[in-house]
Amino acid sequence: MAYVGTEPAVDNPQAVCLGETMAVLLPGHPGPTESVEEFRIAVGGAESNVACGLAGHGIPTAWVSRVGDDGFGRRITSELASHGVDISAVAVDPVRPTGLYLKETHPHSRMRYYRAGSAASALGLGTLTDPAVTQLLSGARLLHLSGITPALSADCFALVRALLGSRRPGLTVSFDLNWRPGLWRDRDPDVLLELANAADLLLLGADEAEAAFGLVGHTAIRAAFPAPATVVVKNSEHQVVALHSDGTAVSEPALAVEVVEPTGAGDAFAAGYLAATLRGLDQRSRLRLGHLTAATALTTRGDHGTPHSAELTTALLAATPDEWAATRVTAAVVHSPALPRPRTSTRPTPTQSGSTRP
Repeated sequence: MAYVGTEPAVDNPQAVCLGETMAVLLPGHPGPTESVEEFRIAVGGAESNVACGLAGHGIPTAWVSRVGDDGFGRRITSELASHGVDISAVAVDPVRPTGLYLKETHPHSRMRYYRAGSAASALGLGTLTDPAVTQLLSGARLLHLSGITPALSADCFALVRALLGSRRPGLTVSFDLNWRPGLWRDRDPDVLLELANAADLLLLGADEAEAAFGLVGHTAIRAAFPAPATVVVKNSEHQVVALHSDGTAVSEPALAVEVVEPTGAGDAFAAGYLAATLRGLDQRSRLRLGHLTAATALTTRGDHGTPHSAELTTALLAATPDEWAATRVTAAVVHSPALPRPRTSTRPTPTQSGSTRP
């Protein structure tokens, strides 16, 4: 099997994210797909979005996956590398293609997927014996997975189950539910309960918990997932709650944000939260850095926003509850009483746009 790169591009990655990323075709104008003459190529993948977010926070990060020996695969790996992500353990499949999905805008907006038999669907137990992968996992402090991967194929399910079932001391495994009902139409979603409950850290939306498992309320969610040390629940009213195994909880409201485009916010939150976790910050700071990172994605076109300056981030992490609640974020400026004056954003707008609906 060939690899995108033969040497690690990042020294001693602390985080490894594993999962499929696909090429995305975005129509050049609204209307029926058959009438669209031009499409723009972008990149979409939940786990790779988190990898880019972690790298943006200065966390040495690697992404493990498979892509086809095609232009879409090369586009994906090139973009990940441009964000500073190590792609040395990304295998190039000589037969299977890179997954693809298309955004339709008529009569309503929807995603149409072409991922059956994709290169990433061939991830399996053999991945665990791959020298490039084992080298990355042997030194990592964090492995990030999602509920998308086990739905891709029986081999992918076996891989995720093995990764969750046997891991070395010192490695924290995070699992983002990322409920995609279309992927589970012909599968039993209850197996996700087993997988999610095997993680050290579980992230999910309250709406996902209800849609996938009929769980309503924090008490029911925590009872369904007793094993993880922390379950982070994102609520529809923009409040995020960290439920600890000892029965305590910490909650933090989202910032008021002038939204430019919503795609990527969930993965950005996960990246910020995980970066703060790796840095040993307290639970409230972890939630706040998640919200701050989500705000960078919400205020740009594309999945990846550039993190705010260290000075601004430090000030907002230390803000009082009233100062935090009064903070307003736009693409151009951050207004907050925790700051001496409004901070004009100098974050560049990414040239690539994607979606977190893989």
